[in-house]
Amino acid sequence: MMVGMASEETRTTTRNGVTVGEPRTTAPATRAWAARLVVAGIVLSALNLRPAITSLGALLKEVRDGLGMSGSVAGLLTSVPPLCFAVFGATAPRLARRFGPAAVVCAGMVAIAGGLLIRPYAGSIGGFLAASALALMGIAVSNVLMPVIVKRWFPDRVGSMTGLYSMALAAGTSVAAAVTVPLTDALGGGWQSGLAVWAALAAAAVLPWLPLVRDRGPAPADRHPARQPRQEPQERQEPALRITRSRTAWALAVFFGLQATAAYITMGWMAQIFRDAGVPAGTAGLLLALTMVMGVPLAFVIPRLATRLPHQGPIVLALGVCGLAGYAGLYLAPAGGAWVWAVLLGVANCAFPLALTMVGMRARTGAGVAQLSAFAQSTGYLISIPGPLLVGVLYQSSGGWGLPIALMAALMLPQMAVGVLAGRDRTVEDEAAR
Repeated sequence: MMVGMASEETRTTTRNGVTVGEPRTTAPATRAWAARLVVAGIVLSALNLRPAITSLGALLKEVRDGLGMSGSVAGLLTSVPPLCFAVFGATAPRLARRFGPAAVVCAGMVAIAGGLLIRPYAGSIGGFLAASALALMGIAVSNVLMPVIVKRWFPDRVGSMTGLYSMALAAGTSVAAAVTVPLTDALGGGWQSGLAVWAALAAAAVLPWLPLVRDRGPAPADRHPARQPRQEPQERQEPALRITRSRTAWALAVFFGLQATAAYITMGWMAQIFRDAGVPAGTAGLLLALTMVMGVPLAFVIPRLATRLPHQGPIVLALGVCGLAGYAGLYLAPAGGAWVWAVLLGVANCAFPLALTMVGMRARTGAGVAQLSAFAQSTGYLISIPGPLLVGVLYQSSGGWGLPIALMAALMLPQMAVGVLAGRDRTVEDEAAR
């Protein structure tokens, strides 16, 4: 099921003595208006998919002190996002079939707003984790459905629309990392208000989806006969893919999981690494923001480049080399070359928009993209769960960042290997059929 427009009408005609219903396409102006509304919804939703995490990373020390968290518990906290993404992301296709993707994403934005508003004032570690899980549940279903919405509303612009979505996601990530500490100071210095303020952005993202929540029909790209002749009935009749038979699906899931591991370790711990190296808290937040903001231009360039290449392996390797160089610098001179390491790790983190682009490229149909997106993201986030937790444990037991950084660098090697496999020019439909 995909997002559509509620304004489609049906007319009744008689053919060979049989009365049938024919969909009457909406006026071009209505289609254009709905498409603009979807674009606005995608952008605003993407802005909200990471501030819940990076705002916490910027204030992790204050939150730990305020709630009495140990390093191991803080590591558990940084593992909650991928756990929620894996568990709740798997439910997204089923929810979309029942309620429509627009309604699910709209509810996801409501959950993000509610969770972000509640968690700073929960008063306990358990309450903080539960409210965080509520926000992350909304992020999880939106994560899975964004590539689906892009594929079906804009099938001829997957690269550019994925780039736009990824740019907005990177912008929200970096802005939250950069301004959370200054906002906290401006609001009186309490970490609670510095975290709660991001609920307002999530509330704004609810608005574009409200006119579309009742619509469960196919998107204009699927209904328009000039764009998709005779494909929609066939696609509805196709059985669900046996996605686990596809080697490409598995490679993409592992690639997604390893890049998510690196991303959540970076978002959860990088500011703390710099602070422990003697970098002031505000500067550490700016360094984290720089890492995240690198994804704004690159998240638009990389998907467009990826869709023009038959094999995305060279991009995977280039990003991996940047990551290895950044980890080496972080190990040898964390404070001395901090800005350079932040840039290199920011480039490496652009494996995320590349993975999303490959999700859209490795399946032919909207239904295939939905299954591949749910499988790759849910399995990938399950794979990424131990990473941030293990970093916290290693940091707690060793008293330094040497072992955690070595772990991060070591995980980059298999990420590069499976990324090359996932970048091969083939589709999961063909592999599952075989």
